[in-house]
Amino acid sequence: MDLKIVNRLDIGLWKEFVDDHPDSNIYHTPEMFEVFSQTRGYKPSVWAVIDGSGQILALHLPIQITLRGGILHYLTSRNVNFGSVLAINHGEGKQALSHLFQNYNRQVSPASLFTELRHVTDVSDFQNIFEQHGYHYERHLNYFVDLDRDPYDILQSFSRTTRRIIRSHIREENVVVKEITEPNMLPLFYELIKMTYTYAKIPLADKSLFEAAFNILVPKKMARFTIAYVNGAPASASASLQYKNVIYGWYNGMDRSFGRDNPNELIIWELMKWGIDHGYKVFDFGGAGNPEEESGVRNFKLKFKGDLYEYGRNTCIHAPFRMNLAVKVYELGRRVLQWGGS
Repeated sequence: MDLKIVNRLDIGLWKEFVDDHPDSNIYHTPEMFEVFSQTRGYKPSVWAVIDGSGQILALHLPIQITLRGGILHYLTSRNVNFGSVLAINHGEGKQALSHLFQNYNRQVSPASLFTELRHVTDVSDFQNIFEQHGYHYERHLNYFVDLDRDPYDILQSFSRTTRRIIRSHIREENVVVKEITEPNMLPLFYELIKMTYTYAKIPLADKSLFEAAFNILVPKKMARFTIAYVNGAPASASASLQYKNVIYGWYNGMDRSFGRDNPNELIIWELMKWGIDHGYKVFDFGGAGNPEEESGVRNFKLKFKGDLYEYGRNTCIHAPFRMNLAVKVYELGRRVLQWGGS
């Protein structure tokens, strides 16, 4: 079979391949690629395999994410494919995917420590190919809530405490969720998201990511931004993505001084209810960690009584020595922050 690797695609052909594929997700779309292209510290690239007639057989969209410049560039750069790979579902697709990784691994940027494939659907048919090319499997859970039900039944399925919190907010109107419709609200949104990431000592993407998503995706109804207010004060924020019949919980953050008010419960419920009202069938709550490790994020999501799936992740380490050094530097940095009381 005549296979060719390309790093550019006709947008129409790209959209057709993604839209028609049953396992595609928003991270495969040209629109999301453009968002990442406009994000500071992000450098997305296209890796596709086409056949002799120009048809796409496999697609890989890694993003080189760099947290620091200068010499630290070589200790903080990694490649992440947020939606994993996409290939046609038969022998030609597997052959194309193997050909893709064989070429990609030889040409990956020398600055990148590793490439991580984050699966949001079942890609078990490709596991042998991943392993063959050095992409080793790591356990990781994904959490989904079925929205193709009556809203009352969905709310009733939540934990008792979560139901009580949501109904109390609705009844007393002390917590109100508002959609962001103007870009001048994005700085406030970003500050709320940043509070959670700073507390967790996890690097947060530059604000340009959200500005690009607002400018590119919101007009196409592929993203929504909301803020929850407690007695008129901004308390938590959420950004979601929409594609086909799925809503993706993308980013969420909260001012911890409002922790006792539990605004996140209502902002999540309002997102689900909006999805139900607009015909979405699934709420993809995102990752829920390694099942062998404790996870506060997973415990929060479990209150909404969805379904856990282990789609996992696959990672190929390109620079083992620098990878080990980077892990030590990262852990040292976290300890310094803890000693500093951050």
